Amino acid sequence: MTLDAKSVDGERTALKEWAVLVDAMASGEIIAMVRKGGIRERRAGFDVRHDRFLLYPTFFHEKVNELAERFRPSLDRAHADRPPSGMLQLRFVAEVAAVWRVTELQRLRGIHAEHGLTWGAVESRFRYRDDPLVHVVAVRLARLPAVVTVPDIRRYSGCVSWVKLDDDVVVEPSEPVIDEPSFTARLRALASELGEAL
Repeated sequence: MTLDAKSVDGERTALKEWAVLVDAMASGEIIAMVRKGGIRERRAGFDVRHDRFLLYPTFFHEKVNELAERFRPSLDRAHADRPPSGMLQLRFVAEVAAVWRVTELQRLRGIHAEHGLTWGAVESRFRYRDDPLVHVVAVRLARLPAVVTVPDIRRYSGCVSWVKLDDDVVVEPSEPVIDEPSFTARLRALASELGEAL
């Protein structure tokens, strides 16, 4: 793993994801994200440049009709846990296990159990900007040693995937939410549907 100019025990790179899907990863229900990129990433598109990052739970652009039905009952809980206005709470660090650049839409049908979107949302992301591809990012999540609360400053806002926090967040010791044999088996199942990872 590359350290991306960070300390071994600290991390300041964060990836935005809907809070309800962060909760689903935290409970071990899913291990993957289907990503296209935010509006501010129009030219470069989405890319995974980091082996490890914090998960930045967001409510921005959250669309109930794009959320897999099994996670819709969790929305109220995710909103109830929302931190005070102007604050951000970080609870998890993610290690990237595999990344697939998927250019065949039908390959994505077989992985519905491992991400939190409806098929319509997957298809919409795949076709967005007339650029038929998405990235599927499989991560092994670990719980931080303590909840970290930081100001949710203006620079972090907007439709962008990656955020560089002002300060390092201590990530060790962290506790994986899924045991290694179970995670490895699920990762293998993803690979059987999506082919060889990048």
